[in-house]
Amino acid sequence: MFPEYRELITQLKHTDLHFTRLFDHHNELDQKIKNIEAQIELATQEETESLKKEKLRLKDEIYQLLQQASKA
Repeated sequence: MFPEYRELITQLKHTDLHFTRLFDHHNELDQKIKNIEAQIELATQEETESLKKEKLRLKDEIYQLLQQASKA
């Protein structure tokens, strides 16, 4: 996710607890969705869609934080 910000992501994960929590939660949701799609975990279509929407919301928030930090 966001390879152009790889160094900044590493920096923020060491200095910004809020960013770290968002990033980790996004990765947890990503793994859960992958597990559902691989039928390792069970979920309804509605639950899966809800997880995908939350993941996208987190990605948008992470991107906004990265843009702000890159301008600082």
